[in-house]
Amino acid sequence: MATIIDAAALKDRMDAGKRTVLLDVRWVLGDPHGYSHFRQAHLPGAVYVDLHNELADPTAEGQGRHPLPSTSALQRSARSWGINNGDTVVAYDDSGNTAAARLWWLLRDAGIHSVFLLDGGLGAWRAAGYPLSQDEQAPVPGDVVLGRGHMDAISMEDAADWHLSGILLDARAGERYRGEIEPVDPRAGHIPGALSAPTSGNLGPDGTFLRAAQLRNRFAGLGIDEGSKVAVYCGSGVTAAHEIAALEIAGFRAALFPGSFSQWSSDDANPVVIGAAPLDTADR
Repeated sequence: MATIIDAAALKDRMDAGKRTVLLDVRWVLGDPHGYSHFRQAHLPGAVYVDLHNELADPTAEGQGRHPLPSTSALQRSARSWGINNGDTVVAYDDSGNTAAARLWWLLRDAGIHSVFLLDGGLGAWRAAGYPLSQDEQAPVPGDVVLGRGHMDAISMEDAADWHLSGILLDARAGERYRGEIEPVDPRAGHIPGALSAPTSGNLGPDGTFLRAAQLRNRFAGLGIDEGSKVAVYCGSGVTAAHEIAALEIAGFRAALFPGSFSQWSSDDANPVVIGAAPLDTADR
């Protein structure tokens, strides 16, 4: 099952008139102006997706900053974006797909198989010299029927001892993993036993995913092979989906911890580790 589509292949598909739902997920932590960025320039025919309001349920105590949306809420949103059963969907952003991957994961989990990330996102489209638009038209509502559970996910309880039988990856920046800074969550540090694997390491300088062989080498360096039981978390379950996409490109399947560190760190009973080591000395 393909994970990404490059700009040239997408342009060919659009020129051939093949039905493609383009979804723009312009969102970066700390930047609330995604819609404004979308209005300035986007792929022709793209529909803006509000990550905070459409790709997450309202924050509830103990659930993390971006709880997964209910199936009914996601289906309403997907229909409002114009998705019909059997459609091909391409999601993108302007930040290496670190936000768009959340939509990719949700639609895959909901049972849509033909959903791709535009490799390199808006930057790759622009670099290829393809047209951009400022026009915005409301799509014809779709009739897609969504389910749930087609992708693997784990709970906070699973995450607590995942490292005992598998590999738990922390997709946040290294300084957040080490607890040197924590801009949004209640406590700094990482889940005991987790390995640091920043999402930025999945991308080349141009914002496209590394080749499959390069990604396999990256994850092999973290001890991952075909038999590994892998789960991924980040701050609130957004960029962790990007890591899962990278793992899929590399040929590995991984589970998402949706609540991620925002949920973990909000419970004072959960220990956190400060520093570069996966475990505190006392936990070894």
